[in-house]
Amino acid sequence: MLTSPLDHSQPWEAEEYLALGETLSRVDLIEGSLWAAPRGNAVHQDIAANLRIAVQPEAHASGYRTYHYVNVRLAPDTIVGPDLVVTTVRRTDDIAAEASEVILLGEITSAGTVLFDSVLRMRLYAEAGIPWYLLIEPDMTDFSAPKARLFRLVGSNYVQHAASGADETLTSDKPFPIAINTADLLRF
Repeated sequence: MLTSPLDHSQPWEAEEYLALGETLSRVDLIEGSLWAAPRGNAVHQDIAANLRIAVQPEAHASGYRTYHYVNVRLAPDTIVGPDLVVTTVRRTDDIAAEASEVILLGEITSAGTVLFDSVLRMRLYAEAGIPWYLLIEPDMTDFSAPKARLFRLVGSNYVQHAASGADETLTSDKPFPIAINTADLLRF
């Protein structure tokens, strides 16, 4: 019996990872290894809640479901919990959604995750075939409205499909109608 995840030898299996249940930190399984980061601060949580509110009506009207931090299995040894998940399947359990069920994943960067979110996660999501990736980039020094970039998968890489600066509106007609006013993401 393990007394802590630190007592576990590598690599982790998906079932072992899922058996951890709720954790105080954000913990992902990346290629058989646990990657932990602090949960987002209050501003991060406000942005995540407001982002879901911004995309939910049009996503639902298009037949999709939206979730905040639900597990997504990208590969047998990789399960992540993105800030925003738009999926074709209604989640009724704690088992990870499959990458094939996901239409869009979204991440909100922080000082400690900007490279992880804009490089590693982007690569992992592209390799898993996630069609759309939304990256929200707040300026955590002055808490101004974030920038937003929407990427679409072309071949095995993401290309920028739409972008907005701070205090602008990100708009796109795909994968469903999107209009995210970045100033509204900081509303609380």
